[in-house]
Amino acid sequence: MTERYSPSGPTSSLPLVLLAGDGQDATQWLKRLLEDGGYAVLQERTAQHALERARNTEPDLLVVDEFLPDMAGVEVCRALRADPRVSSSTPILLSLREHATRVQRLAALRAGAWECIAPPHDADEIMLKVSAYVHAKLDADRARAEGLLDSVTRLYNRQGLARRARELGAQAYRDHGALACVVLALDADPSSPGAVPLALGTPGLSRRVQALTSAARLSDAIGRLSGTEFAVLAPGTDAAGARRLAERLAASLANVTTSETGGREGGRVRCGYEAVANVGYSPIEPVDLLVRASAAVRTGRADSDAWLRRFEDAGSSKS
Repeated sequence: MTERYSPSGPTSSLPLVLLAGDGQDATQWLKRLLEDGGYAVLQERTAQHALERARNTEPDLLVVDEFLPDMAGVEVCRALRADPRVSSSTPILLSLREHATRVQRLAALRAGAWECIAPPHDADEIMLKVSAYVHAKLDADRARAEGLLDSVTRLYNRQGLARRARELGAQAYRDHGALACVVLALDADPSSPGAVPLALGTPGLSRRVQALTSAARLSDAIGRLSGTEFAVLAPGTDAAGARRLAERLAASLANVTTSETGGREGGRVRCGYEAVANVGYSPIEPVDLLVRASAAVRTGRADSDAWLRRFEDAGSSKS
């Protein structure tokens, strides 16, 4: 049994899937697969009814067939993702009836779908992905209900990051695994003619949040420390991996700025990080990784020019 979370608190029930499809062979097999896997499935045969049901039932997963009588599936995905009454953490899958082309997959992703289900179908793979997506959604629901998310970006807030650090640290301790934290500070450079202000709630902030989530891994926990400072907790990541992660995240953010300013420099990204190779043998508390990575942004040892820094503590050994 899986816990679902509502504004009034957790309730124990089957995860709920809303399936938008005509009920014929193209979607009936998927409905049976989900039900056999322990999911409660609601089915609507038109886009209009599916949109109405999604707003009222708060499903844990949305599956949309590519062909509906009143709207193309990709347009349904776009409408669902744009609807403020449908949680942004709700996974949307687009079901295709033939092998997906690159153009189809990109169109689905741009419309807000997380995944395409396309032939050849592998039932085990589909159910593993569905399980991962639903668990991520339920985790986000729990965090929201417990006040662990930032109200503007819907990323973890400081409290949420601290909790995730403890959870990931406990898992890494059991597995003798690595754990890292990367902190990114987004600076608008007033001296640059292309500087883009990063005020709260602006489209620019939303684009940067999307860039971060796209560049990070599903296993990473992303949070907001301050107005323009973000942290990424990365399980299974040592110091070398943390450097690569910081470079990838910074590049993704730089691409957003470049597109906004037409190629002109519009700001910079400063990164700090700290990592331990084996949490089981490390004297560092997991939450201290957040503190150290945040301090490294300003005072750490420079790894790459001055924008990428690792926490430096003469009294600790690096791993």
